[in-house]
Amino acid sequence: MAAAAVSEPWPELELAERERRRELLLTGPGLEERVRAAGGRLPPRLFTLPLLHYLEVSGCGSLREPGPGLAQGLPQLHSLVLRRNALGPGLSPELGPLPALRVLDLSGNALEALPPGQGLGPADPPGLPQLQSLNLSGNRLRELPADLARCAPRLQTLNLTGNCLDSFPAALFRPGALPLLSELAAADNCLRELSPDIAHLASLKTLDLSNNQLSEIPAELADCPKLKEINFRGNKLKDRRLEKMVSGCQTRSILEYLRVGGRGGGRGKGKAEGPEKEEGRRRRRERKKKESGEAEEEDADGAGRLLLRVLHVSENPAPLTVRVSPEVRDVRPFIVGAVVRGMDLHAGNSLKRFLTSQTKLHEDLCEKRTAATIATHDLSAVRGPLLYTTRLPQDLKIIPLGRREVKAKDLVRQLQQEAEEHRKQKKRQNVSGLHRYLHLLDGKENYPCLVDADGDVISFPPITNSEKTKIKKTTSDLFLEVTSATSLQICKDIMDALILKMAELNKYTLENKEEGSLSDTEADAISGQLAAPRTSCQAEKDAHSPLVVEQVRVVDEEGRLKVVYPSKTDLGTVAASHVTVIR
Repeated sequence: MAAAAVSEPWPELELAERERRRELLLTGPGLEERVRAAGGRLPPRLFTLPLLHYLEVSGCGSLREPGPGLAQGLPQLHSLVLRRNALGPGLSPELGPLPALRVLDLSGNALEALPPGQGLGPADPPGLPQLQSLNLSGNRLRELPADLARCAPRLQTLNLTGNCLDSFPAALFRPGALPLLSELAAADNCLRELSPDIAHLASLKTLDLSNNQLSEIPAELADCPKLKEINFRGNKLKDRRLEKMVSGCQTRSILEYLRVGGRGGGRGKGKAEGPEKEEGRRRRRERKKKESGEAEEEDADGAGRLLLRVLHVSENPAPLTVRVSPEVRDVRPFIVGAVVRGMDLHAGNSLKRFLTSQTKLHEDLCEKRTAATIATHDLSAVRGPLLYTTRLPQDLKIIPLGRREVKAKDLVRQLQQEAEEHRKQKKRQNVSGLHRYLHLLDGKENYPCLVDADGDVISFPPITNSEKTKIKKTTSDLFLEVTSATSLQICKDIMDALILKMAELNKYTLENKEEGSLSDTEADAISGQLAAPRTSCQAEKDAHSPLVVEQVRVVDEEGRLKVVYPSKTDLGTVAASHVTVIR
């Protein structure tokens, strides 16, 4: 009887088994009681679904350990997301070996240590041989496993932000230990020292050690051949000049200072080598970047600084406003908006790069749209004021991107059928990307939508935008929206990241003076117009002009302010070494 009582409340598992699903998400208010009834673990029946490629269990304060059987029962797992639960203080038994796992997200738990036998997996042979992304942020870790590099030798991204680390294990930086690691984030810890051996991370591109207790930055950091973005703000460095530089200078300038023997550097080796040798090294680095196809990635590190100018509501003669209905409170309550003017999407592949970057943000920061959803609109087609409200699935009508007008309930059903049919036709082991967020509307009596002054639905989050406000190559002014069922801060963080990426892309487009390509003229044909060709004088002037970010107010039904973006505290994270925000 007890076993039946535990297994009965898990219809998701029965459905996944019956339909041979490759992806499974367990979340929602009912999850707490069911996990508590299972002893603070995931139900054993979950580990009898060997076809699973993606498993997410999030926001469950009752989940204290995954439970035995995960590695043996889910051998094909590619992504395991166990964020915002109560895992800790260790993981017993170990998660691995998981031979196919590529993404592991354990953020927002209560982990204190990951020792052998109570951690990620064995080191010999590697328990996580294909792992590329590991997120341990927002835990209570005081140290990392010494054998982390041997356990996950193909790691590319490691996020340790918001823990209690005072040092990195020496083995993490030994030569050849993590040859593919490109992003290392360990902000908001208690790190006291950074080893010069960090130079052995040959693929490192991004390093964030802000808000720690570092007193020095080793000169060897400048020897990381691909490093392009660093953040050491919030550390009390002995070298006062270096401390000022990390707060306001480009990454390139800081590395140059370390390279020539600034007092904050460990051995000061750059000074002894002389300017001729250093110039030779610089040329070799540039040549390697061009040979490896990384020239396009230099958009954020180009000459000059990125400029963002904020236009306040009081300075704007016609500010855009979003009114929020109380009905969204129980469906998708959080929304943030902004207007950005001055984008160049006409030249070359700039529109394609912009859309690709939005997709990447959806995959990463938005956690496959489960945390938040971005929508971008051609401002010239947006008729304000806007209304963020809900409608019944059979009453909500929209013209989705590339489709005819359809009712929301029919659109969702169509997308579900298309995704499942695509999976069957391709005989895929994992379902289409559509399945990753269609489930977010399961059980909702009303669907969220953004309606313009004409009464047209221009956005149906998290599913689609409207063809009416579709971004085209002729678009220069955009309305941006970010919605979430999780939190307002997530909306703001993602909006920050989106605007920073837009500034980087715009700068790259303008500086490289790309010519228009025939393969990218489809959107121009749809719009019925082509942008006038720009003179070289205009292009040079535009390259130094800031993007303008106009504040958008979100108000309730009575007109009381709920949120304005960007406020004085927003865009703070984008005010990095290569960005200036003019307020």
